[in-house]
Amino acid sequence: MKYLCLVYGEEKALARMEDHECVAFDEDLRAKEICIASEALLPVESATSVRVRNGRVSVTDGPFAETHETLAGFYLIDARDLNAAIQVAAQIPPARIGTIEIRPVRQLPGRVLGADPRKEAHAT
Repeated sequence: MKYLCLVYGEEKALARMEDHECVAFDEDLRAKEICIASEALLPVESATSVRVRNGRVSVTDGPFAETHETLAGFYLIDARDLNAAIQVAAQIPPARIGTIEIRPVRQLPGRVLGADPRKEAHAT
């Protein structure tokens, strides 16, 4: 089953973490064929929020809500079950100073979970 592990933390604390530790962890997960995709995000000040209300698009700089912990990155993993996903999330380096939220990926009707939709469109 696919799980999205969202990395949250206080930006100043996360900035003090060494990138090489996260890169090494990511490389280990990929070698074990657990990690499907992962990326670090730029600071929340670079965010843009888009909302549509009554057909009107509203674009604002910054995150949706003010918070001390911000979304810093993610790991999309393939794990046997939630317990296995928890074991992986507990090893993500920023878990020591922040929070890792685990969300099961919901398969949409007519989609192959994890498939590239661009390739699916060309196959038909």
